[in-house]
Amino acid sequence: MLGKCTGAGTVVGVQPMFERVGGDRFFVSLVDRFYEGVAGDPVLRPLYPDDLTEPKAHLAAFLIQYWGGPRNYSETRGHPRLRMRHAPFVIGDLERAAWLRHMTSAVKAAGLPAPDEEELLEYFTMAARTLVNAG
Repeated sequence: MLGKCTGAGTVVGVQPMFERVGGDRFFVSLVDRFYEGVAGDPVLRPLYPDDLTEPKAHLAAFLIQYWGGPRNYSETRGHPRLRMRHAPFVIGDLERAAWLRHMTSAVKAAGLPAPDEEELLEYFTMAARTLVNAG
């Protein structure tokens, strides 16, 4: 991949991830697959509200924006502040591993070209690691 990086998923001269994967529809489907796993997970499910509609919408909007789509997330919720937003929840290695397992499964089920899949998984691995806030 040649070009100058201008932010997450965006390199000058290279189509942003948002466009490469098909836009909003891809990220909404990714989030739906992810939450199918969360819904039955004994480690993660207690961390979420009974109704998963709002968390799904927030995650999809964040990912759409992060990967080069419309900035609806920031316009409605402000700066992402991921660590701050997740601070009320105890996130240890067990929670990180469960979250990453479901997200990895959701990404792999998308059938993306290997470079795009790898880029997404690298990001999610990093993000999951940075949200750990408990020993």
